[in-house]
Amino acid sequence: MNAPVTVSTVNISHVLPRPGVPAGLVRGGEDAPAPAVKRKYHHGDLRTALVVAGLEILETEGLTGLSLRAVAARVGVSHTAPKNHFAGFRGLCTAIATEGFWRQSKAMRDDVGHAATGRDRLRAAISGYVRFALRSPALFELMFSTTLCDPEDPALAEAAGASRRILSGVADGLDRREGTESGCMMLWSLAHGYATLALARQFETGADGSPVVDVLSILPDFDYRDG
Repeated sequence: MNAPVTVSTVNISHVLPRPGVPAGLVRGGEDAPAPAVKRKYHHGDLRTALVVAGLEILETEGLTGLSLRAVAARVGVSHTAPKNHFAGFRGLCTAIATEGFWRQSKAMRDDVGHAATGRDRLRAAISGYVRFALRSPALFELMFSTTLCDPEDPALAEAAGASRRILSGVADGLDRREGTESGCMMLWSLAHGYATLALARQFETGADGSPVVDVLSILPDFDYRDG
């Protein structure tokens, strides 16, 4: 997972998050500045600081390094402090996964926003979904874990629905008798399946570690209605 990964023939190693540098939280699809994560936390939004710390740990240590004690230590508060903001470890994971889904939808929306046609928007949404997963493998795994996260959490459900709404929007132009919902499920299955298999190293890779076959090259040439 540490090798650069190419999606749609574009090397994304230059956009990998820098370890130890907190990225801004994304709320409802909008960027927001992240609080500075300090060794000694004094005041402010502790809940957000703990989520940011969790995101950093996932980037640098993976899921095995994530715990209530680890995020507390990273922020510089007592190991009992997170319990005032989260219902145990599952609550923390749910909050981190919620942020992950907002980031995923933003990655997809950013790509879709630069596409000129409906067919291009469809390809951009798929590419954005996969690129996010390959760039943030531990976060991606956490987001879809019903063991570590609470799928009934309203905030998580809202965030998770954002990327699916983007897929639904691009699926609306597919010339399929089954309807938009069926098209959305098909696109989601294709993107998620490719990302999961790529992260599991199930595809042949090139010298740089990138899958030899990128996701857009296996995307069927769907009939698409523009306009």
